[in-house]
Amino acid sequence: MTINQIQDEIIADFSLLDDWMDRYEMIIEMGNELDPMPESEKTPQHLIEGCQSRVWISGELDADTRLQLQADSDAVIVKGIIAMLLKVLSGQTPADILHADLYFIDKIGLKEHLSPTRSNGLLSMVRHIKLLASTLQ
Repeated sequence: MTINQIQDEIIADFSLLDDWMDRYEMIIEMGNELDPMPESEKTPQHLIEGCQSRVWISGELDADTRLQLQADSDAVIVKGIIAMLLKVLSGQTPADILHADLYFIDKIGLKEHLSPTRSNGLLSMVRHIKLLASTLQ
């Protein structure tokens, strides 16, 4: 699936829920379903600066030159946000990631329901993934 197809799928899933408590619950569930990140990857090199909670993101190219991402956080909401980012971006080519417009964040209303520090953290996560894609391109 393309980045935009996956984003549209997330938007459709969130559109079924009117209440933000239900949406937060969905985000938390997505985080709980995230594949565990090996402790060996939770290094200072993979720690995201600018996040209120501790967030690690790492990635490497697979045989098809697609970026396979791993991530974790010590905060449940943040872990869910990471899970959404990984759902959209992991398994895509570095070029596609670099050119991606991550419109799902605004479309589901996430940006307006995050605290300023969490919004900054989200931007830091996206920047880190794009930097990773740039270095592995």
